[in-house]
Amino acid sequence: MGAYILRRLLLIIPTLLGIMVINFVLVQFVPGGPVEQVIAQMQGGGDVFGGFAGGGEDTTFETEDGGDSKYLGARGLPPEFIEELERQFGLDKPPLARFFNMMWNYMRFDFGESYFRKIDVTELVLEKMPVSITLGLWSTLIAYLVSIPLGIQKAVRDGSSFDSWTSGIIIAAYAIPGFLFAIMLVVLFAGGSYWQIFPLRGLTSDNFDQLTLWGKAMDYLWHIALPVIASTIAAFATLTLLTKNSFIDEIKKHYVMTARAKGLSEGRVLYGHVFRNAMLIVIAGFPAVFIGVFFGGSLLIETIFSLDGLGRLGFEAAVGRDYPVMFGTLFLFGLIGLLVNILSDLMYVLVDPRIDFERREG
Repeated sequence: MGAYILRRLLLIIPTLLGIMVINFVLVQFVPGGPVEQVIAQMQGGGDVFGGFAGGGEDTTFETEDGGDSKYLGARGLPPEFIEELERQFGLDKPPLARFFNMMWNYMRFDFGESYFRKIDVTELVLEKMPVSITLGLWSTLIAYLVSIPLGIQKAVRDGSSFDSWTSGIIIAAYAIPGFLFAIMLVVLFAGGSYWQIFPLRGLTSDNFDQLTLWGKAMDYLWHIALPVIASTIAAFATLTLLTKNSFIDEIKKHYVMTARAKGLSEGRVLYGHVFRNAMLIVIAGFPAVFIGVFFGGSLLIETIFSLDGLGRLGFEAAVGRDYPVMFGTLFLFGLIGLLVNILSDLMYVLVDPRIDFERREG
């Protein structure tokens, strides 16, 4: 197993490098870089992308001294000012040099400073982390705690009326987009049109520091109730049906009939023998599911509930062309995602020691 883990760890290097190369190359061809963003803000445009609406026009612009500039909106600006902006953003160097310098810094976990917020990328990510941890952790735990027992009962009572109406409910829940369900929750329970039961914004109240420990816990749960429900609703269907199908497959196997023939109770057969084998794929996938929810937090849900998490951070960095935040978070999240894939394999071995990835590869 040690050799397998070592090979997987070594494969992280070319995989992560490929991810960074592809995204870096794509960014070079996307208009509206950080220099254009600054020029647009100086001229009161606010949004640099409006200038590209004409399409097909020449994107070379005249500067103050009559020369040409490659930046949109640079007309009338001194070339020295443009050069100073390029030096400030590190764009005065060739793309290849910028890429290798960026990767060298990232290898030392130096992600630089945000162009426009004047704060280290690491500090910025840590600042937004509580929101994403809240949505990712609670959504994943609730989905597992509800879906596994429900899936087991559906497998045991396969074909019954209970199985039919619960299937209808979870499929309907899966079909509802998370952001649409979030809006419905706001309208019903956050003062939209009916009841003002839950708060509409933030993770805590303004007087959070003055509350007791129990009061802080209840205030936190009070704030996260609606966004967690909205981000969890679609996860029930996949996990529940996966659990049900896994149990049905195991129940039909010979060792289950043998256990029943020996006189074991149905509960002993179900939870003493079937559970471990049926839960292999469900439990082993927990790290990947959590990371998927954690990093794929819905931008729309964060916006609807006024939560400042990693989803909004990534969107704002992409729109604002804040390259250190874009590439720093891409490198960090890509690395974590690849490590979690290895952790998922280790979870398979932990749940079922009979699995040997080295023997499979051999």
